[in-house]
Amino acid sequence: MSNQVTNSTPNKIQLVVFILVGITCLLPMVSSPVALILGFTLASIGWAPEQVHLASLTKKLLAYSIVGLGFGIQFDSAVSISIANLPLILGSIILTLVLGFALTKLLKLETKTGHLIASGTAICGGSAIAAVSPAIKANSEQTAIALATVFILNSVALFVFPAIGHALSMSQHDFGVWSAIAIHDTSSVVGAASAYGNEALTTATTVKLARALWIIPIAFISAMLFKGDNNKIAIPYFIGFYCLAIAIAHFFPAGEIAYSAIFEVSKRVLVVCLFLIGAGITIQKMRATGPKPLVLGVLLWLAIGASSLAYILI
Repeated sequence: MSNQVTNSTPNKIQLVVFILVGITCLLPMVSSPVALILGFTLASIGWAPEQVHLASLTKKLLAYSIVGLGFGIQFDSAVSISIANLPLILGSIILTLVLGFALTKLLKLETKTGHLIASGTAICGGSAIAAVSPAIKANSEQTAIALATVFILNSVALFVFPAIGHALSMSQHDFGVWSAIAIHDTSSVVGAASAYGNEALTTATTVKLARALWIIPIAFISAMLFKGDNNKIAIPYFIGFYCLAIAIAHFFPAGEIAYSAIFEVSKRVLVVCLFLIGAGITIQKMRATGPKPLVLGVLLWLAIGASSLAYILI
């Protein structure tokens, strides 16, 4: 009995430390990249709680946060930004999927793994992979490899994109569009854009979620190509609630003070999400993926990042 108590004490201390660090990420002085590093550090030293399903918690918090951001986005600008960038959104999705198919063959990578990485790069990272995976009947290993690849690149994007944006003196609007197109997960898009500025954040969120709507047709097409199950396509419900939040803020302007508060709180909760994402990445997982998936992810990322940047700037 005494041994059980002794063994459980370090686990309780680690859990308390993990929770306290997570709460600290709500403070304004903790940026998105710092939160990610904090989570990764705790995971690497074995202090991420095993009894908590971090992926499920992160998914829920991210969904709630995205809906909250909807209260801070103007309806008219959301429509105009989405329509203005429709050619870029469609073009980037098609380019990424076609190039992903070709590179998967060239690298002799397992087909479903390659398609999941391409889908995650084309649309919205982990959400797209989660939606496409059951549709093509991918196994847990294929899904995990694709998710690990995308998460690693998301981590890099948080540091690299704002630096490139400042180096090129990109406007808030242009950076918001570029980050929404070239960064995988919505959480990392929001993290990079929020570090750049508020206008970049609202633009990036709008474009990214307009792009995320393409999860549905891509998942159906993937199911047909791989002869999967059309009934197992997971559609992210938060997209609809996000649109509803924008509509509420537009048609009921009297609640502007409350909407602003929800928007600010949502931005901080997103930083906590990045902390949790970091806690799900370990050196062991990075090594387990092997070089080919990461090579595919990097090549697709460079292609979509460079081409979309050129389109925006030129």
